[in-house]
Amino acid sequence: MAEESKAPKALRFEDYEVDLRAGQLLKRGLRISLREKSFQVLASLIEHPGQVVTREELRQRLWPDDVFVDFDNNLNAAITRLREALCDSADHPRFIETLPKRGYRFIAEVSEAAGTPQTARGPRVKLVVLPFVNLSGDPAQEYFSDAMTDETITALASLAPEQLAVIARTTAMHYKGSHKDVSQVGRELGVDYVVEGGVRRTADRIAINAQLIRVKDQAHVWAQRYDAELTDILRLQACVAQAIAAHIGITPIAAKLRLGEAAGEGVARKPTEDLAAYNEYIQGRFYLAKLSPAAFAKARQHLEEAIARDPNFALAYDSLAEIYWWQGYFGFTRPVDAFSTGALYALRALEIDNTLAETHALLAQYHKQLDYNWPEVEREMARARALNPTSPVVRLRYALNALMPHGRLEEAAAELHAALEFDPLSTYTRTILAVIFILWHRYVQAIAEAQRLLELDPSAYWGYLVIGSSHRELRMFDEAIAAHRRAVELSGGTAAMLGWLGLSLGLGGKKAEARALLERLQEMSAQAYVPPTSLAWTYLGLGEIDSTFEWLDRAVDARDQLMMPIKSYAFFDPIRNDPRFLSLLRKMKLE
Repeated sequence: MAEESKAPKALRFEDYEVDLRAGQLLKRGLRISLREKSFQVLASLIEHPGQVVTREELRQRLWPDDVFVDFDNNLNAAITRLREALCDSADHPRFIETLPKRGYRFIAEVSEAAGTPQTARGPRVKLVVLPFVNLSGDPAQEYFSDAMTDETITALASLAPEQLAVIARTTAMHYKGSHKDVSQVGRELGVDYVVEGGVRRTADRIAINAQLIRVKDQAHVWAQRYDAELTDILRLQACVAQAIAAHIGITPIAAKLRLGEAAGEGVARKPTEDLAAYNEYIQGRFYLAKLSPAAFAKARQHLEEAIARDPNFALAYDSLAEIYWWQGYFGFTRPVDAFSTGALYALRALEIDNTLAETHALLAQYHKQLDYNWPEVEREMARARALNPTSPVVRLRYALNALMPHGRLEEAAAELHAALEFDPLSTYTRTILAVIFILWHRYVQAIAEAQRLLELDPSAYWGYLVIGSSHRELRMFDEAIAAHRRAVELSGGTAAMLGWLGLSLGLGGKKAEARALLERLQEMSAQAYVPPTSLAWTYLGLGEIDSTFEWLDRAVDARDQLMMPIKSYAFFDPIRNDPRFLSLLRKMKLE
């Protein structure tokens, strides 16, 4: 017993801490799920860092002599699950080195944790606001009920983020019109409470019915009807959020943002005092969420009208900045033109209200794309993360703009997993996670994420792009080409999807078809913007390296978004030592 009392309670390596007494693995204070056998393997290894722990020693610890199991397969499975939890690789280990036929060795530096081990944060209450029902009977008022859902989510999320985890709008909207019962929603999202409601709007009044339901027993904890003048809409949203919080035992924090007092920025402000401007804004957000060129045009009209009525409406400027980002990102407009305009709107939003976390993260995207200005990217992302560290949008933008371009893929994956905790049905976040796995050369995981994406949305052509790209890197060209063809079909034949198909066709030996596709892309470029990477990929597949570099250089100049993972694309490996490739890195300030 004396020896046991001297044993450390917790050991630390890199960002991880292992609480040996409690049987917990933590990363930066957050508990990581790990099965018992995998935890015992980890404990055995870190208790003897740098030393070989034999398979026989592990067998004796995990399975006593009187327990009969398929030892080899069970131990291999435990090791695999442990590596997945640590984001480690058997081929390029950071933590666990395999010594064939002997055992394993923990190769990272291990130290005793000072003082009391960190513990995982206390469990937060988890809640989802289901889309409010439009009770007006007028389909044209659908945007208004959606906006009330969105605003209620925002208000609840800002009340007490350390106590209350609120599912993001993107996921909540998946349940619009689904008629799923509370227990099913609870199982699917792992939430403790569900908020349901309905909205009725007349010319000058608004009525909101809201109820709070506890998932575990489907008890109606609270229900109330609110009826007020339309001019009272913002106060009404705050009242609903505070009533919900009170009935689940949450004490709202003061209405200041995280850095408000320190920066002298005061309390969170109303977005606008002009009700008509607010009405234009929420209509603009309604169309923005559709992410199509026609919807963007309608969204822009409403947002510009909102700003005309209230020139100090920061959120309207933010939404316009987001529209121009998506237009350049998808190639609906030449990226340089779209990004230059969008950056100005983002700057204007922050001149009015410097506490908008997601706008700081959006401005970081613009610094990355327009100027390859990585110090400014870091500065704006640091500000965004300080203002709202749990925002799924901030986490996503941090992964995509501050981590992925520099090849920091493990960190990017961790941020995206954290974003999905609050927004598990976000098809865009899941797409980016799948892409990160491709760049990380984890093709099986990439395919698995793509399949989850397609379960959420069978028409998501990016899912087939991920499957095709993964199979290409696995040298399974027939499967890759078939998946790319499906991506082209579902996308309506976009130039970006054609470019990826061209790469796989060329590398897969279908040179004639790749060349025909190249001619098609050249014809398309005479009529509209075509991402230069589409031609670069196809030339690379054909093995025409001089033309490849010509179009890669154009892509960097055009601010083609698909050049951002230049450090991590596996298909660049054969040309990385070419001086022209180093020149591209210098141009992007990624040397």
